[in-house]
Amino acid sequence: MDAKKLALDLLTRYRSVVLVGVGLPVGLAFEAALRVRTKLYDLLGAAPERHDEKVRDIQDQVSRWAAQPEAERKPMCTDRKTWMNLSTRFEPKHRWHQVRMGKLRDILSVDLEARTVHVEPFVTVGQATSYLIDKGYMLAVNLEIAEATLGGLAMAVGMTTHSHKVGLLSETVVAYELVTAQGELLRVTADSHPDLYRALPWSHGTLGLLVGLELKIIPVKSHVHLRYEPSASQAQYCARINELATMDDAPDFLEATVYSREQAVIIKGEFAEPITPEQKAKINPIGRWYKPWFYTHVRQYLRGEGDEYIPLRHYLLRHNRSIFWVVEHMIPGGNHPVFRALLGWMMPPKIAFLKFSTTPAVRKMTFTKQVFQDITLPMSAMAQAVNRSDELFDIYPILLYPCRIYDRGPGSGQLRHPAPEDRVEGTDHAMYFDLGVYGVPGPIQRGEKFKTVHAMREMEAFTQSVRGFPFLYADTFMTRAEFEEMFDLSLYREVRAKYGAQGAFPDLYDKIKPELEVLAVLDEEDAWELDGERAEPSEQAEQAEVIEGPWSRLAKLRHQHDAG
Repeated sequence: MDAKKLALDLLTRYRSVVLVGVGLPVGLAFEAALRVRTKLYDLLGAAPERHDEKVRDIQDQVSRWAAQPEAERKPMCTDRKTWMNLSTRFEPKHRWHQVRMGKLRDILSVDLEARTVHVEPFVTVGQATSYLIDKGYMLAVNLEIAEATLGGLAMAVGMTTHSHKVGLLSETVVAYELVTAQGELLRVTADSHPDLYRALPWSHGTLGLLVGLELKIIPVKSHVHLRYEPSASQAQYCARINELATMDDAPDFLEATVYSREQAVIIKGEFAEPITPEQKAKINPIGRWYKPWFYTHVRQYLRGEGDEYIPLRHYLLRHNRSIFWVVEHMIPGGNHPVFRALLGWMMPPKIAFLKFSTTPAVRKMTFTKQVFQDITLPMSAMAQAVNRSDELFDIYPILLYPCRIYDRGPGSGQLRHPAPEDRVEGTDHAMYFDLGVYGVPGPIQRGEKFKTVHAMREMEAFTQSVRGFPFLYADTFMTRAEFEEMFDLSLYREVRAKYGAQGAFPDLYDKIKPELEVLAVLDEEDAWELDGERAEPSEQAEQAEVIEGPWSRLAKLRHQHDAG
């Protein structure tokens, strides 16, 4: 065995050890470097002038690309490393022409009167959150993961627990600044370029190069008053979420964490300023490094209602330390009090390092042995969706986030317009919800063989049947024909032709499809001889141990204790 193969094998099998021993310190150093850079930037100022220069440089790069003989042109993409984005896949950027855009990472200005913020595309959620909260504002759609970039979310999709009031992140975009395939700079608004404006969300950088973004912001208070409402009935929590989401005086924030098919905790939040001694006594800074992970903290409210005041910054990034519950599978035992006390201050592992340290074997395991999906479905299908997820994956907890989906009519973007029966009466929108399913399927955790890709394709078929859609940051298991049936690409194709994007940028399906061959994995799964019995031993069980790492037994015991 050569040294490289040995190193890859060790990195695969002992990945959780590498993440703790290397990933956490490296991530901490990286974060410190970013903070120093931000401070230096604040001292130097003059962002607008640098922004114009950087945009002109990108226009020059595109012009040079266009000047090449047509046969030599490769589709363009950004030079952002694939391991730096939040997508689960690894894009084949080596096949494309990479445009240098890495300097576009600054907040340019804020207009408090218009309630908008002007940013470059690689500004992160964490960066924007810190900047705006200090001014008494936040993004109208503010993701929970600090490393997500606003440009990536604008070109893909973003949704949060405020989305039942405002919709997807694309609904909060006032203007896109886009460099076209001809090197032209456009300021794209709903009035100036209505076709392009509607087609840019979900386009994943296949219509042009995003160089700037203007987003809506909303005024805030220092804390969020959270009320926890347990439910021991699926019918009850489905009906209650729909009721709360569609009320005229709906809470500012709304979500549910589901711990079993019948058990959930509904979480309602309102902006608040705790003043009285009784209110101040209920302040809980959940984002501090020694605190339990948020979803484990919420689990206690299955036993009864409760409320507390969370500092706004902590609430907005409440799932950041545990990356929802994904870290539990990467660093089992990471929520143990001893681990939090000794190493919690270095959490979470940087997502960029997680992808950077992903070997081919680990990547195939994340594709075939784990589920990372956000699926948006009509509210009327909530019970069906939870049941289908339970039958197919047996993964808990899962998330439910209600969200408005506006009805713009046929051919108005990649999302198909809601069915009339899903419209909220007297409004221009339907109420949908995001189903967040993340983790290792229950059968694999139990050491059983499990056709993960088959299950994902069944979930996609169910999603299609109820007029839902998956977020495309995650692996897509559809064929091209199935993808074009789920999404409406009529306007997208018109815009591709009108603005010269065909051949200049990758096609949407080519951009978002996994680098692994879905049909080949399906053939592998079909070749298994399944007799319904527990594998003794199962290759999948061994691979699940690689995913979970040497602290898996401790984590499972801790989970049993928390559940009890």
